[in-house]
Amino acid sequence: MSAVLFSRPNCVLYTYSKCQSACRKVKHPCFTAAFTDGAPCVVAQRNSSSRKSPAKMEAWQIHQYGGNEELTFSDVARPASIKGPNDLLIKVHAASINPIDIKMRGGYAAKALNLLRKQCGKKGSEFPLILGRDFSGVVVETGRAVKKYKPGDEVWGALNGFRQGSHTQFTVAGESEISKKPKTLTHTEAASIPYVAATSWTALCTVGELRERNALGKRVLIQGGAGGIGTFSIQLLKAWGADVTATCGPDAVDLLYSLGADTVVDYTTTDATTELSRMPPFDFVLDAVGGKTTEDSFDLLKQWTNAKLVTLVTPLFKNIDSMGFVPGTAQAAFSLGTNLLRGLTAGRSYRWAIFLANGKALGRVSQLVDSGQIRPIVEKEFPFTEMPAAFEKVERGHNRGKTVVKVADTAGHS
Repeated sequence: MSAVLFSRPNCVLYTYSKCQSACRKVKHPCFTAAFTDGAPCVVAQRNSSSRKSPAKMEAWQIHQYGGNEELTFSDVARPASIKGPNDLLIKVHAASINPIDIKMRGGYAAKALNLLRKQCGKKGSEFPLILGRDFSGVVVETGRAVKKYKPGDEVWGALNGFRQGSHTQFTVAGESEISKKPKTLTHTEAASIPYVAATSWTALCTVGELRERNALGKRVLIQGGAGGIGTFSIQLLKAWGADVTATCGPDAVDLLYSLGADTVVDYTTTDATTELSRMPPFDFVLDAVGGKTTEDSFDLLKQWTNAKLVTLVTPLFKNIDSMGFVPGTAQAAFSLGTNLLRGLTAGRSYRWAIFLANGKALGRVSQLVDSGQIRPIVEKEFPFTEMPAAFEKVERGHNRGKTVVKVADTAGHS
């Protein structure tokens, strides 16, 4: 009988003889157990290390969508564990709160994310759900296929929306969602950057086609320059040699100039659109505000040069949540198409961007941080025990940089 017929389910080694040999070394039951029980081979899942996965962990969870009252603390949460060969188990030292966390707490993008979870083989309800997308921490354990990282490495990352989040003691990330943490930053400082970095990179580079090699001298307008996206994007663009104009409220003007912005427009003391229209037109507009600001930004672009307006405020997930996947996507596509046609009449381009996890981009950003070209902007820091207060702070709006929760030193003392 062919040896392959005795393959242990999920064993990446695929043959009984190899599985037997490898698993004998770690004394795993698949060495002797009957092959009809369906138990996965441990070699397929993770590299063994001297560190052990947690038996339980502390986490902030929601059990249904709603307001801040839905945030509940658990000190016996189901432990995070590696499920795939490219995953890593990470001890979270710090995590940040982003506006997307506020939206997801209320059910934003739930239908689309649940579809993605099903496609990834996840069954049942998403609850209890741990929020939080970015983090800085230390690798505890790695999947078998992970080559770039080992236990003890300091890393930072931004998690895809279908994963359990980072507002917990331990989280699981894919190798493509992380990079080595900047050596010059503390975990608290580092946790403020990954989500806004990955989102900005998607908007500016992946969708907007700006690169270090072509950004020199480009006139770029950032609508909403004082938040996490704005403060990061100003620094990235200045590192690449762009001429940056940004809008903000009066209390953030000095901050944006200190980050390198060439021109700052205070929208409370003047009509921002009128003021901006008096300036030379722009090659690129990054919109983090939405609404009328998006509409007004179109006419600020250069004509017939393929100047681009990229907005991070799109109706896609809102439409899917309210109308269902197919009609919601169709309605969003119609809206996008209408704006695309408007742009074509003057040789300009209108595009949408959303967060996409990008470990490679984080690696490049880490280099820029360590070279002093990008610095973290942490507005306020909270202990892990005060997670609801951190959510309330971000939900009030008018954020100046990022809000960060320190996990490692405060979890376990609640």
